[in-house]
Amino acid sequence: MEQRILGKTGRNVSVVGLGTWQLGADWGHVDPAQAQAILAASVEAGVNFFDTADVYGDGKSEQAIGKFLADNPGLDITVATKMGRRMDQLPENYTLANFRQWVDRSRKNLGTDTLDLVQLHCPPTPVYSNAEVYDALDTLVAEGAIRNYGVSVERTDEALEAISHQGTASVQIILNAFRLKPLDEVLPAAKAAGVGIIARVPLASGLLTGKYSKETSFAENDHRNYNRNGESFDVGETFSGVDYELGLKAVAEFEQLVPSGATTAQAAIAWIAAQDGVTTVIPGARNVEQAAANAAAAAVTVNEEFDGGVRWIYDHYFREVIHPRW
Repeated sequence: MEQRILGKTGRNVSVVGLGTWQLGADWGHVDPAQAQAILAASVEAGVNFFDTADVYGDGKSEQAIGKFLADNPGLDITVATKMGRRMDQLPENYTLANFRQWVDRSRKNLGTDTLDLVQLHCPPTPVYSNAEVYDALDTLVAEGAIRNYGVSVERTDEALEAISHQGTASVQIILNAFRLKPLDEVLPAAKAAGVGIIARVPLASGLLTGKYSKETSFAENDHRNYNRNGESFDVGETFSGVDYELGLKAVAEFEQLVPSGATTAQAAIAWIAAQDGVTTVIPGARNVEQAAANAAAAAVTVNEEFDGGVRWIYDHYFREVIHPRW
């Protein structure tokens, strides 16, 4: 699989990685043995980048990755985790003392002395412009607790602020065929600054798989059920913030663009990977088959006609209804 340098980390990562939110919580139940099988299938398919967070299943996702790495020593895997969502979302909670506690917990969960990449997990907006926050993160690097740090954002202005700080190695942002605003300013700014871009929610919470309908139901503990209107966290994390039924109409249009031999999901992932400035795309997987199919998207080619079709769909269905801050 193609590899790209992840911003200022200097590490080569697969253009398709693995998001592991679903291995911890909020997507229905995933058996621990199945979680291990998903990780193994991803690596076998060429994936060497895992993205997780300390809050996914309150550490279960990190622990699953830690077990996999312990059982498979010697693998060249870059693990990015996230921190900050286990406390009340107040700017004053983003301190060096708290960072040390959060990082120590993640190091234990992942079974490592030094974390490859730690990302602030969609903190309150003022955190991104607080110089003391970056000083604290620099301290953790100097102490050897983390190698690099970045941010995960909800808003494009948050991404641009983080990119302006010298120590920011990467930015994780929602980017998919239904969420194009990062293309306007964020990707060019990141490329100019040498900051990596990790594209999350690439399938719009599964909408862009083409497998859902009006009759599809989701488990009670699945965020696609309980967070459709942002009841528990930012609505942009669920179906990219678009109305579900409107999204189904847009998917029907998107499916007409999919090249022969590719699935709808693979085409959606490949389109993101083709955008200038994107380092890696991190779809999740609920089973081994999904993991392998997502990784295979790295070999799918999309042309200019496909790109034009994606932009027409966005303009026709979403540009006027999507929240301007995204």
